[in-house]
Amino acid sequence: MFEPLDKLLTNPIRLMVMSVLVKVSGCDFNYLKKITNSTQGNLSIQLKKLAENEYISITKSFENNYPKTKCNITKKGILAFENHFKNLKKYQNLDL
Repeated sequence: MFEPLDKLLTNPIRLMVMSVLVKVSGCDFNYLKKITNSTQGNLSIQLKKLAENEYISITKSFENNYPKTKCNITKKGILAFENHFKNLKKYQNLDL
């Protein structure tokens, strides 16, 4: 039987964020906003959900008196991302 897909990663913006973070050591909010073509408010909500589930960590700081938000994927996030695609591939190989 199939394992269920990760409901947290079925959201397109969260999936894009995780896809980026799995490839880089970390990136800032503005880059994620640009790459996801998301509004500031929507991206903030999606990042918060990922952080609440410990898929990513968020670090806030200031650079030249401007707020800077940096996101990194966690080990739990990497595992969830890998499992999500492993389970998705099982659906692809379904014999009908």
